[in-house]
Amino acid sequence: MNLAALVYQQFHSKRAQILRTVLKCDSRHCSSNATPAGLPKVPPSASSGAIGQEPLELIKRAVSYGQPMLATHPHLLGEDELVPGIRLAEVQARRRALLALVRNHAATGLDRSVKEHIVVVPSANKKYMSDKIPYVFRQNSDFLYLSGCLEPDSVLTLEVDSEGNETSTLFVRPKDSHAELWDGPRTGVELAPHVFGVDQAANVSELKGYLTKYSFAHPQGLVWFDEKGCDLTDVRKMVGDVSKTGVVRSPIGLIHKLRVVKTPAERELMRRTCQIASAAINRTMQESRAGQSEHQLFAKVDFFSRMAGASYLAYPPVVAGGRNATVIHYVNNNQIVADGDMVLMDAGCEYGGYTSDITRTWPINGEFSEPQRILYELLFQVQRELLECLQSVGGETLDQLFDTMCLKLGKYLQEVGLIPKGLQGVDLGRAAYKFCPHHVSHYLGMDVHDTPLISRSISLVPGMVCTVEPGIYISHRRKDVPPEFRGLGLRIEDDVLILPDNKIEVLTDGCAKDIRQIEALIGS
Repeated sequence: MNLAALVYQQFHSKRAQILRTVLKCDSRHCSSNATPAGLPKVPPSASSGAIGQEPLELIKRAVSYGQPMLATHPHLLGEDELVPGIRLAEVQARRRALLALVRNHAATGLDRSVKEHIVVVPSANKKYMSDKIPYVFRQNSDFLYLSGCLEPDSVLTLEVDSEGNETSTLFVRPKDSHAELWDGPRTGVELAPHVFGVDQAANVSELKGYLTKYSFAHPQGLVWFDEKGCDLTDVRKMVGDVSKTGVVRSPIGLIHKLRVVKTPAERELMRRTCQIASAAINRTMQESRAGQSEHQLFAKVDFFSRMAGASYLAYPPVVAGGRNATVIHYVNNNQIVADGDMVLMDAGCEYGGYTSDITRTWPINGEFSEPQRILYELLFQVQRELLECLQSVGGETLDQLFDTMCLKLGKYLQEVGLIPKGLQGVDLGRAAYKFCPHHVSHYLGMDVHDTPLISRSISLVPGMVCTVEPGIYISHRRKDVPPEFRGLGLRIEDDVLILPDNKIEVLTDGCAKDIRQIEALIGS
């Protein structure tokens, strides 16, 4: 047994104290020569050459985690943070809030007689693009929100009994030296309760037995599990086998109800991801030139985002030159952008598990042609008015905002002669919809199209984040518009934080949008 293993065994009974020290100690706050209070010094190793080395440094080397921790990644996490920007206490509060929602939902619905509940939330699994070649792993957002765990093949269960007593259990992969040699460290069962702040942890292979025991001990207990969204096939079968009542409810709608309103810590993460993406798009605009390919512009925005701290782009970006911009979800990104064409770029990044979503349209040569300028100024005005009416008449809900967009866009398109003058009301809105056949807004957060189970017809409340993204798309095949407008596609999209007192914060305000800003930026 090597010295590190011996030290770990020696202090096994004081693991919690050691971990607290390790998690809170980094090079700025704790010397490697300091011995944690109450722990004996470790005899020096004759073979290591590290004479007088103290237990803390040995423990830091011996203990490994399946994700960044303060002890290993002080450049990514702050004091008491489980994941970047989010403290462990906030993750624990989310679990309690979900169980409160579960009990309240049951008490006021069809399950009012049920007093015992268990919520089963699975992680994502690793996915492969070909034999042994994995895609970059991205955790299931609902699981991450409630657990703070970034490891695949894990399951969180949350229980509450008739007396209101709560139990949280995290099922994780066990430590396995062979597997970790190939795929990297795992946190393991023993460290999981301390790292993730759960009441207990177990090997994920024990989940079926645990659920079976629960079903016998609580035959009237209600199981909450989202079968449709579960990546883990075995877990789907387990839950189906052990549900005594035969009734399984999905908790996703309740989880999304929590996620749609951001806490102060989440708002800061949203600000940061939007700042990074805004600066990356500005830099990409500044360096764009006629003759570059859409793929090169894609590479630039990806590079600038990552260099500023983003993990990666939040979604495959739209980088559409010329008439490619009339294809709303164009992601081929493989054409040369010709002199005189505009570029429509829809891109965002992920930082600390939170995403941004921005669209900008600009002339590749730095100067709008007259038809391009007419449409851009029109769209810019529509978007400005939509931002102004958020939380007021016409913008109290996202669906209201969509209706408002259709009418405003229709009115301005009439003024430039692209829609017949005689149309009004519903007919005007329908005519405008042919120019912008998508919704004007969606919620934003851990996912790009965040919390999809939250209706867009509910009132906006402080803490929500949404997009505002009107567009104009005119196919080159259309014969009912003047030739100079055919083949033009534009969209302007910003990310907005809803504030109290009918105020908003445009999180992407730093991304150039005004025509003069854009032309000056590219000209520089």
